[in-house]
Amino acid sequence: MADMKSSYELAMERLRKQDADAGIEQVTLTDEQKEAIAELRRVYAAKMAEGDILHAATMRRTFDRSEHEALEAEFRKDRQRLTADLEAKIAKIRDSTQK
Repeated sequence: MADMKSSYELAMERLRKQDADAGIEQVTLTDEQKEAIAELRRVYAAKMAEGDILHAATMRRTFDRSEHEALEAEFRKDRQRLTADLEAKIAKIRDSTQK
């Protein structure tokens, strides 16, 4: 029974094999890079949570349907911008490994 692998381990092995077959190189991150990425994720999670709270409060005070729709569109745009910023910063950290 010591040789049994969890479904997670089996799935990860399959993904690594698919990446290797597709020619995708595995990047090993340093501990500093991992910590920098984790810190970025914490910071952006806090920004998004703050945005969620502010958006919910604004929506509760708004009764006009067209204003609601405009606020929702702005909220989605802000979330997409934050997500794109986070992904770009993480990519920059990961790219520094390949140099």
